[in-house]
Amino acid sequence: MKCPLCNRELDKTADLHHLVPKSKKGKETVRLHKVCHNKIHSLFDEKILDKHYNTIEKLLENDDIQRFVNWIKKKPIDYNDKSIMANSHSWKRHI
Repeated sequence: MKCPLCNRELDKTADLHHLVPKSKKGKETVRLHKVCHNKIHSLFDEKILDKHYNTIEKLLENDDIQRFVNWIKKKPIDYNDKSIMANSHSWKRHI
């Protein structure tokens, strides 16, 4: 099975991402690499995810996500960048 965000093979540490946040009563999930999941949440708050980025297709249209995918696709499947979440609370994109 492949990560729908970066299209690399998933490993056993895959996370479940709610396309619509649980706080917004979302139930549908997709399996993502932990680093891919962390990147999404480092860029967008739940309100933005709910209204604008509630599908993989919509996420992939975002320039920041595209840059991330182009970068991460060259990394091993078990790569985890701890700095992504360390910086996640310093800013989030608002539309």
